[in-house]
Amino acid sequence: MGRAAQVRRDEIVRLATTTGLASVEELSAQLGVTASTIRRDLAHLKAAGLLARTYGGAMAVVTHPEASLRQRIGEAFEAKRAIAAWAAAQIRPGETVLLDSGSTTGALAHELRHAVDLTVATTGLNALQELAGATGVHVECLGGTLRHVSQGFIGPLAEAALTRMTFDRVFLGADGVTAEEGICEASLQQTRFKELMMDRARHIYVLVHATKLGRRPFHAWARMPETWTLVTDATATEESLKPFTEKGVETIVVTPHPLE
Repeated sequence: MGRAAQVRRDEIVRLATTTGLASVEELSAQLGVTASTIRRDLAHLKAAGLLARTYGGAMAVVTHPEASLRQRIGEAFEAKRAIAAWAAAQIRPGETVLLDSGSTTGALAHELRHAVDLTVATTGLNALQELAGATGVHVECLGGTLRHVSQGFIGPLAEAALTRMTFDRVFLGADGVTAEEGICEASLQQTRFKELMMDRARHIYVLVHATKLGRRPFHAWARMPETWTLVTDATATEESLKPFTEKGVETIVVTPHPLE
């Protein structure tokens, strides 16, 4: 599948998730392709479990179960790689940073493997695996209760570990993020933990692929502080970014580069 098709399908998922029902004709006009192309896209997305088809259109599966880390790692790989590279460039030698669990923060850990004089604390197993051989990085595992679906630690032990440290920067993932309500996750335990992570850091970054913008897949929310930075990829539309910029959120759009 070409990049144009992937970008278009990501946008269909975002539109269906944020606005609900969308007709084939509306999608065809908005995305500038034929109705038959849209129908093929919808069939592909249905087979992937990302959308439920209705007569003449598409509707987001709002009750779709939380995707596993294994599923997420292969999604929008180039975009996540570019977001991670930008995030890594913000980190300075001597800093102490905190990485959330997730596929994009795991990609950030990969970018940090050759860092020098850096302390990284994380709740993600994939980040720990990426940094296991990074001799220039001091690694702290927050521990706690393992969520098998996300391969990340949460719970009282992880929360207690957070109280013993402060961080120059925290990098968070999200199942969805809105300007009004903040970060959306599958459980209140996750959102409480993200709020605690933000409380311990001077600079806060939310790293998300454009399909997560304006998305509300679950009913648990982490409220955002007054100042934070949203980092997403170039498939984000002006419409999806507008609520964040209007609210004064620093918004960074990163252009993915093809794999060499």
